[in-house]
Amino acid sequence: MKLIVGLGNPGPKYAQNRHNVGFMAVDRIAADHGFSPWRARFQGEIAEGRLGDERVTLLKPATFMNLSGQSVGEAMRYLKLTPAEVIVLHDELDLAPGRVRVKTGGGHAGHNGLRSIHQHIGEAYRRLRIGIGHPGHKDRVAGYVLSDFAKAEQDGLDDLLRGISDGAAALALGDDTRLMNAVAARVAPARNSGTRPERPADPPAAKAPPAAEPPSMAERLRALGDRFR
Repeated sequence: MKLIVGLGNPGPKYAQNRHNVGFMAVDRIAADHGFSPWRARFQGEIAEGRLGDERVTLLKPATFMNLSGQSVGEAMRYLKLTPAEVIVLHDELDLAPGRVRVKTGGGHAGHNGLRSIHQHIGEAYRRLRIGIGHPGHKDRVAGYVLSDFAKAEQDGLDDLLRGISDGAAALALGDDTRLMNAVAARVAPARNSGTRPERPADPPAAKAPPAAEPPSMAERLRALGDRFR
C-alpha cells in the first residue's frame, strides 16, 4: 500500500495558487482513476483506490502548509506504513514549469510543507517535485507561490497534471522512468504524433535537360570540308 500526499493550503482562497499544485495533482489522479469520494480523515481529506495493482490512499492535509506533517504522520502511523511508502507531491521553485523530478530523502530546501513532514516522519520519504519556476529573487518567493497560475500558464499546467495522472501507477510502483515518459508525452509530444502538423514535403527538384551528345568523327570531317569549299 502507498500513501500519496498532495501539499497545499485548504480553502477556495488558495485553490489556484502555485503552492497548491500538489493538491491539484492528487485531485486529477483521484478523478481519472476512479477513486472514492474525498472524505475527512487524518486532519485532512482522503480518497481511496488502486493504481495498477497497488492500493493507494490519497491525502490532502487540511492543516495549512506549515503543519502538513501532523496530517501525514497521523495517516502513516494509522495505515502502518513506513516513510519509504509515503510519496509527497509538492511545488518546486528550482524546476521550470512543466518539469518534474523524483527524489528520495534529502533536505527540505526551505519548503515549509516538507520541513513539517521532516519533523514528523523523518526525511526518508519519496517526493515528486513539480516545477513552478522561480520569481527571480528570494524576496519575491512568498508572494509568488501564493499567487494564482496565470491564464497563459493554464494549458501547460493542464498538460502537466494529465501527464502526472497518466504516470500515477508508475509513481506508485516506483517506476520513475515510465512516470517521466508519461509526463513528457503530455508536456512535449513527439513530432508528427498527431499533435503537431507535419512539415509539407519539398517539391521534387526539376530535372536537368539531357546533355547533347558530341558530334561523330564523320560529322566533324564533313563540317571541316565545308569550311574550305
